[in-house]
Amino acid sequence: MADSTNPTVYDIFQNMEQGPAAATSTATAQAWLDHHSRSLGFFMDGKFILPADRRSLSLTDSKGGVVCSTACAEDSDVSQCASSATAGWTSWSSLSCSQRAKVLLRLVGVLGLHDQCVSELCALCEASCSPAALVRLLQYYSGWAQLRDTLIPGWTPVGVVVVVSSDDCSLYSLMLRVLPALAMGNSVIVVPGRSAAPPALLLAQLFTAAGLPAGTLNILTGSDVTLGAKVSRNPDVRLIAYCGNKQDGLALCKASAGMGVPVSVSSCVGATCPFIIFESADIDSAVDEVIQIAFKKKNEVHWVLCVQESVSDSVVARLKLRMADMKSVPLSSDADRVLVDAAVQEALQQGATLVQPCGASSGARYPPTVLCGAAPSSPYVVSPPPGPLLPLLTFRSNTEAVLLGNHSPHGHAASIWTEDLTLALETAKSLSVGLVWVNSSSVSDPCFPVSGHKDSGTGTDGGQEGLYQFLRPSFSSALPRPSPVSLEYSKFGTEAAQVVIPDSPNGDSIPQSYPQFVGGKACKSVSGCSVAVQARGGDSVLVFCPDGGRKDVRNAVEAAIKVQPGWMKKSPSARAQSLYSLAKGLESRRKEVCASVGAQLGVPAEEADREVELSVGRLNVWAAYCDKVQGGSPPMTQSGAALSFPEPLGVVGIVLPDDAPLLSLVTVLGAAIATGNAVVMVPSQRFPLPALAFVQVLQSSDLPAGLVNIITGNRDQLTVALANHSVIKAIWYWGSAQGCQYLQHTCTSPLKTLRLSWQQAGEGRGAAPDWAQPPPSLMEDLWRNAVQWKSVWIPTA
Repeated sequence: MADSTNPTVYDIFQNMEQGPAAATSTATAQAWLDHHSRSLGFFMDGKFILPADRRSLSLTDSKGGVVCSTACAEDSDVSQCASSATAGWTSWSSLSCSQRAKVLLRLVGVLGLHDQCVSELCALCEASCSPAALVRLLQYYSGWAQLRDTLIPGWTPVGVVVVVSSDDCSLYSLMLRVLPALAMGNSVIVVPGRSAAPPALLLAQLFTAAGLPAGTLNILTGSDVTLGAKVSRNPDVRLIAYCGNKQDGLALCKASAGMGVPVSVSSCVGATCPFIIFESADIDSAVDEVIQIAFKKKNEVHWVLCVQESVSDSVVARLKLRMADMKSVPLSSDADRVLVDAAVQEALQQGATLVQPCGASSGARYPPTVLCGAAPSSPYVVSPPPGPLLPLLTFRSNTEAVLLGNHSPHGHAASIWTEDLTLALETAKSLSVGLVWVNSSSVSDPCFPVSGHKDSGTGTDGGQEGLYQFLRPSFSSALPRPSPVSLEYSKFGTEAAQVVIPDSPNGDSIPQSYPQFVGGKACKSVSGCSVAVQARGGDSVLVFCPDGGRKDVRNAVEAAIKVQPGWMKKSPSARAQSLYSLAKGLESRRKEVCASVGAQLGVPAEEADREVELSVGRLNVWAAYCDKVQGGSPPMTQSGAALSFPEPLGVVGIVLPDDAPLLSLVTVLGAAIATGNAVVMVPSQRFPLPALAFVQVLQSSDLPAGLVNIITGNRDQLTVALANHSVIKAIWYWGSAQGCQYLQHTCTSPLKTLRLSWQQAGEGRGAAPDWAQPPPSLMEDLWRNAVQWKSVWIPTA
């Protein structure tokens, strides 16, 4: 007779408790850690290195036990690692595309042999990533390694890439940056967070054993993410790719300012994401899913539940039913408990009601809690504390749902629940996020191109579009990088030479005064001051132009933000017709513009006429681009369909170069407005006359008033105004190394997408672009810098 103490099947299903773990469940991972005496060093030049007398940090598991310790790198370790990566890049980049693809495919087999060890080590360190997900990444990017030169011609690897993650970032997010960098032919230095460090070291060992050349993949551990900035001092480092929480990302941007290295930020950890339930949704499925992702799965994001008013009572009733038997959830620390208690008390004081399965327990545990009736502007909604809290907001219409979804400063992802596909797609299009799931959540695949919107990042990961951050156009060659200077950021750009237009003392005629262009109107600057414009190599004053400042930028951005949504919604063919019309208007004023170019640059009439002719042709090229380059449907490994499409950034600030002042203006202007953006442009401080002549062309065009704004004046002063305006989403800058350093340090709150080129003897980052005969890769580079990508996942079963 069966023992009466044994649980019945009914009891097991009621409790849903896990059975006892096997005694040998972590034997493989423990053996690997014991082999290294549980003291992990660095991985460089294809081997483990643990220097003596290094400070170490302990990694603990969920129960407080010490898993291992990791060493903290010092300056000598950083130099050795950088040298290893430089040598590794030489070996790795010399291989053909097919040879690199074979190595990555070989890694799939090696990972299959050691999948248990990898899985167990990830579980021990709480660095969530399954071997199956890593295999999918390797298979996907090995294909791109094979096809790089075929499908991405005209591009070459940047060199040494530094990939940095925060302590709370998953191993999957880290490898989503490491593997495409390797596939494109770069060598990589990984600065992992504390939890991802042991699995990253194990993977580096396995990759090298599979045939990855020594030095191609290096692991360097430290106490915080600023170690990535120290590594980037090496002149061969050409990119920093960061993933993790926002605070560490901003610290890394500030620490690396002035080094001449672009930083691609993905603030995927800690983002607030909307979970939207419409009245047409399958309520039971939606409630089951939100409970799973909010309370039962370990997620890198926080969720906010948005429910249509007509079904809010039904949703709350189902939440109470599903949560009735749930137990308290462990928190990371007692400090998190303090934050959770404070958020709940604040919610109660604001009139919110709680849905909890049980009363609040003591210690570092807290019951799953739904905060019903939360206010959208409450701190616990905008930036929820780490813990099992789910704010619930209600809305009446689709418009209100979009407003609630876009209220967060983050723009990582969203989940939409409705049986109405048209409603789902309209809502997905309107949400300012990089990834949208329809009737699902947390589905990931490397073929999704996803851009960080708002404070969720500045780069694109996944798909072909995510590869370009690890490539540079073939026309550019690496220039010596600038070194950070001691810059007083609060005083940068405060010295502006202002000249009030004088009356002629002798009654002689004074040079003409040109207006700037703001809100579709030619106008003076708000200050009323002007600056003298001189011919190249001469002392004579050609004209006076307005000395614009912060208030002029404010007025221009206000005009741009009003018109940009309507311009974005225009069809690509309608935008193309406007650009064709602008080119025709420039052609009709060819004589006047040629005279301005010739007088400003001191060049013969034939050369000035050639620049105008090329400018007309460039506008026609961008008009043709409008309806030719769009998104598509990525191939999915799961049942369902996906859509990916580019979206405009919004309002873009552009500080133009001194070279080819008219041709460079129309080249970057065309890229920005062809993709649906509005622009605030600052012409060359030395040679603004061609841009001012172009204002007359804009006045007679059919472009919406406020779409294009041109403000003249001191470059540094206007750069400061652009950097500190919260509405501007991106800045393209050609100027001094000090200006680049200021922008990298300042454009972090809110986060802005930067395209920086410092001028060194007339050159920018990489070789100086030939504005007259740009290669296709330059045009594509400008186009890709003008858009951000969104992917929508629609399940079919």
